[in-house]
Parts: sequence; C-alpha cells; structure tokens
Amino acid sequence: MTWQIWLAFLGASIAISVSPGAGAILSMATGLTHGVRRGTWSVLGLQIGLMLQLVLVAVGLGAVVAGSVLAFQIVKWLGVAYLIYLAVQQWRSASLDLNERMSGTVERGRLALLMRGFLVNTTNPKGLVFLLAVLPQFVVPAAPLLPQYLAIAATMVAVDIVVMSLYTGLAARMLNWLQTPRQQTILGRVFSGLFATAAVVLSLVRRGAPA
Repeated sequence: MTWQIWLAFLGASIAISVSPGAGAILSMATGLTHGVRRGTWSVLGLQIGLMLQLVLVAVGLGAVVAGSVLAFQIVKWLGVAYLIYLAVQQWRSASLDLNERMSGTVERGRLALLMRGFLVNTTNPKGLVFLLAVLPQFVVPAAPLLPQYLAIAATMVAVDIVVMSLYTGLAARMLNWLQTPRQQTILGRVFSGLFATAAVVLSLVRRGAPA
C-alpha cells in the first residue's frame, strides 16, 4: 500500500467513524450512563467486532454473508433485536438519578460493556456490505495482501478508537452540563430513541444496499 493510497484510506476511515451510527450512539450512551473510564471497554468491544468483520471480508466470508439472503436476514434481525434491547435498557436507566446510574447495582462490569460493543458491530450487516464495497478500492491485488489488510485494520481501529472515545467523552461532559435530574432523564431517553431509530434504519436495509 503506497502512502497516497493509505492517506486516501485514512480520510475514508475518518469519514466512516465520524458518521452517525449504532457505534456512535452506543459510545455516547455508555459515556452518559457509565462515564469515560468504563466507556473505554465498550469502545474496545466495538473494535473487536470491527476486526471480526474485517477478517470475514479478508477471507471471503463477508461476501458469502452479504450474498446469502438467509444469512443476511439472520444477522440483520439479530442486530435489530439487540438495538431494541439497548433502547429499552437505556430508557430504564434514564429514569434513575445520577447516583443510581453510577452505583455498582446499575453499572455494568467491564466484560458486559465489552460484549455490548462487540455485539453492536458484529450484528450489523451494513458494516460487512460497506467494507465489501469500500476495501477493494484501496487494495492492490498484485501486491501481497496480508500487509495491506494489516495496514487497513490498524488504520481503521486506531481512527475508530479516537472517534468513539471522543463521543464517549462528549456524552459524559454533556451530563455534567445538565444540572437537573429532569434534564438528565430527557437526555437518557433521547439516546433510547436514537437506539430505536437505529433499529428501524437497520430493519430497512436490503441485501446489496450500501451502508
């Protein structure tokens, strides 16, 4: 991969990460309910899910999932169900005051937060379809593929970590700006609505449509 191709891919990676999606919503919601430190585990889970999707694309399984009606529908509706579950959880959390949200009874463990991020990315077939459409533009077939895919993976993960961490920190800062419990509850329910909206958007995705 030449520097020119890598810089172009870096720009594409930034655009992909910054664009609103389930990962961004999850990062902000986690920052809102669990704070920045615990939110890093959700961000890590997102990256593991992203790596899995990259591996599937690299070995050709991504094309099989995107090309199979049954496999695509199974993954899609699992993703829809999981986003609806997150919307319900966020709505319930929004009804608690700040101390209850940050208490040990509400705060999820690190593994649970990591798995939440992992599942958000792995149950989103839009990611596979998008990677299948975008990656071939930055891969030189005549050159060794492994170094190219390693560079692609390192770039996407590094960019996504930075962007999702910023989303997490922004949500945590927003919580500090909102002084009353009512304002904080409204914000939490806004994020619940965003999860529900993401579920609806994902349910409308058709096989072969771009992300």
